Amino acid sequence: RQLQQAARQLASALLGLGLEPGDRVGIWSHNNAEWLLLQLATAQVGLVLVNINPAYRTAEVEYALNKVGCRALVTMRQFKSSDYLAMLQQLAPEWVHGQPGALESGTLPHLRSVVWIDVPGQGDEVPGLLRFSELMARGRSDDPRIDRIAATLRPADPINIQFTSGTTGFPKGATLSHHNILNNGFFVGEAIGLQPGDRVCIPVPLYHCFGMVMGNLGCLTHGATMVYPSEGFEPLAVLEAVAQERCQALYG
Repeated sequence: RQLQQAARQLASALLGLGLEPGDRVGIWSHNNAEWLLLQLATAQVGLVLVNINPAYRTAEVEYALNKVGCRALVTMRQFKSSDYLAMLQQLAPEWVHGQPGALESGTLPHLRSVVWIDVPGQGDEVPGLLRFSELMARGRSDDPRIDRIAATLRPADPINIQFTSGTTGFPKGATLSHHNILNNGFFVGEAIGLQPGDRVCIPVPLYHCFGMVMGNLGCLTHGATMVYPSEGFEPLAVLEAVAQERCQALYG
């Protein structure tokens, strides 16, 4: 119930940014709870979640955001040597004078809102950008728009875009529906015998189908618990999570 309420609160906040069903919302992050919340919140109100590989560099993220016309982006601030906000500011230096929700850039013409995943109360403000905690505070889990929009959605509606590049050329955006990813997750859970109360350790990246579909949706359709041992893959953290959380399944 806590997860449901938080996801609805975020869905409400996303609608408050002016987003409408069918709009694209990018997620550029390693594994964390905010990733899961965004996955559920976007699906609740028909926003298309766009998975962006956290290993992408400046030119690649520019291509991905523009290829599908992302209107909003949720991103980590940084991870190890990757400074995500610095890469975005390099692409759109004019954002330093922008207003949250009304960003303008010649390089990223579709993007209007950028939200960075913060630790509440910590970190400096970033001109033109919103903290995730601030965005969440704007939403209401009882927002009547959520159920009204949800009632209009259909199983075949596109809900997720995943980029796949193979070995050559630019990444291709594969569009997936509610029906596609929900059934993928459900039947994987069936195949490995997931039961209510089971715990699944998910160290594989959420930006890929393995993490967000076989992992998150496999668990959600079976009443199982999702366990993220760390943001990026750390072998010791995985083993410790399996032991401490008594996981019945481990993805790798």
